[in-house]
Amino acid sequence: MITLDSKVPEGKLSEKWTNHKFNMKLVNPANKRKFDIIVVGTGLAGAGAAATLGELGYKVKAFTFHDSSRRAHSIAAQGGINAAKDYQNDGDSVYRLFYDTIKGGDFRAREANTYRLAEVSNNIIDQCVAQGVPFAREYGGTLANRSFGGAQVSRTFYARGETGQQLLLGAYSSLNRQIKLGNVDMYHRREMLDVVVVDGKAKGITVRNLLTGEVESYTAQAVVLATGGYSNVFFLSTSAMLSNATAAWRAHKKGAAFANPCYTQIHPTCLPQHGEGQSKLVLMSESLRNDGRIWVPNIVGEKRPVSEIPESDRDYYLERRYPSFGNLAPRDISSRSAKYACDEGKGVNGGNSVYLDFADAINRIGEPAVREKYGNLFEMYENITGENPYNVPMQIYPAPHYTMGGLWVDYNLQSSIPGLFVAGEANFSDHGANRLGASALMQGLADGYFVVPYSIGNYFGSEKPEKSDVNGAEFKAAEESVKESTDKMLSINGKQTVDDIHRKLGDLLIDKVGMSRDEAGLKGVIKNISDLREEFWNDVKVVGKAGEINQNLERAGRVADFLELGELMAVDALDRDESCGAHFREEHQTDEGEAVRNDEDFAYVAAWEYEKAGSWKLHKEDLKFESVELATRSYK
Repeated sequence: MITLDSKVPEGKLSEKWTNHKFNMKLVNPANKRKFDIIVVGTGLAGAGAAATLGELGYKVKAFTFHDSSRRAHSIAAQGGINAAKDYQNDGDSVYRLFYDTIKGGDFRAREANTYRLAEVSNNIIDQCVAQGVPFAREYGGTLANRSFGGAQVSRTFYARGETGQQLLLGAYSSLNRQIKLGNVDMYHRREMLDVVVVDGKAKGITVRNLLTGEVESYTAQAVVLATGGYSNVFFLSTSAMLSNATAAWRAHKKGAAFANPCYTQIHPTCLPQHGEGQSKLVLMSESLRNDGRIWVPNIVGEKRPVSEIPESDRDYYLERRYPSFGNLAPRDISSRSAKYACDEGKGVNGGNSVYLDFADAINRIGEPAVREKYGNLFEMYENITGENPYNVPMQIYPAPHYTMGGLWVDYNLQSSIPGLFVAGEANFSDHGANRLGASALMQGLADGYFVVPYSIGNYFGSEKPEKSDVNGAEFKAAEESVKESTDKMLSINGKQTVDDIHRKLGDLLIDKVGMSRDEAGLKGVIKNISDLREEFWNDVKVVGKAGEINQNLERAGRVADFLELGELMAVDALDRDESCGAHFREEHQTDEGEAVRNDEDFAYVAAWEYEKAGSWKLHKEDLKFESVELATRSYK
């Protein structure tokens, strides 16, 4: 039975984290060596946590299914990382960053967690500069900033269009230092398939060695999951093809509540799908919306070349509908607006995209200045499409990108399983119903560098957990469960490939649980996904053997988890009978198409307890707002 206790400290919002750190139990430096910690995932949250915990003196085991920890998907984040430094003197502050994040998430995030995120953001920049991250700088040498969606200040630090890569290299270097010192043991090419719970506490994990096929178990006194989000449930998304939800989902099935699964973000600035054989979608950084203007032709079915369409026949719809924020409107609003324009028949390139045009910026500041700011992004676009965006507008369309839902955690980032901590995109805690741009890198590093190392020490100091025997009954049971599931998948010998099933799931979800949802569609898709899950277990063909390299088997296990998660997403979306952020119910909108929240009935975190496949129990954590006033979100 799950009991939700957010453990939010008492006192003023601005003092909660400082006071909480002071009141935490501490572990003597010499005693830290007695505690083992497992960290699963080596992106920004995982690498940051493993490096910091190792530096503190704990014995850390870090796991990645990649051949190198630097291949984590954090590397793909392009545009930047937010922090409330106010270097531009444009009125930014910790409170403004907090408020923009709460408002951007449509007042569906936990207030205390979001404030802490804004509070430690400045520490992140200092840490990364010390690591040598090559942030862009102004002529005088100070760090440069640019704007992102959902904000009217410049608070985003960046390294051209490869910010995630540079930040990950900083964390990777810190992690390697701890490996060299012997404080971190690194396990490559291992995929976590189960969390082991002993006497109600997380005490280890069971993994599959992806090179040998061997099932292995590892023990520790605490486990940190930093395994990213689940947008690949849609089949086509901006995530790397290997990104998945298996580690988090297996923890969910062991007792970790899953929160707000219906909160999934469709990013407005992506390349449109170009064919049936496409395996993923390409993200173009949101930073492009600083200087690019988004528009569609005013005429339905416009046939003229873009160069022949005069200004009078162009609809700059974001500037028209949201004059205060314009092209920097938040992602959920920008994505739905693009969909509406295409639904009206004004889309270009066969109706499946809109223009992102840099002609005005080039005329205003010159091509060299645009090239300096966005050159590698423009090169990427031209390499993929064959079109030069300096001469013609880019063509973009929304695509599944980030997931705000995830495993439920309390203020200490501990899940409903004691000893199991969840960091970064794998948890639900900071963004609410919509994430603002440049906040993902901020959360990953905040959790990994500055929150988990404190809260794990508090857990050890308070609970004093003992290390369990890796040969104990609970570990052996987990290994047997993994082997049975593997044998079952290999024995089906059906006619459909794993990708066939996954593509069907993605089509169902993007249609009925995508940018807009309604009651009839959600009820229907729940039944459709349940039927598709039966289809998988009766007709999928998984080739190869368990005791060898078998990527088909890896994908099959992940898609099996997606089939359960996809159904829960629809169940959660049906239960949340309101519109908020990226969760847009067609029944709840204004005449102008804006989302209508229901704060009286739905100002809560929906935390789902797993009972069996297709069956969950809902627990609610009420959201209390002491420092902000719930208001209709407006960007006009």
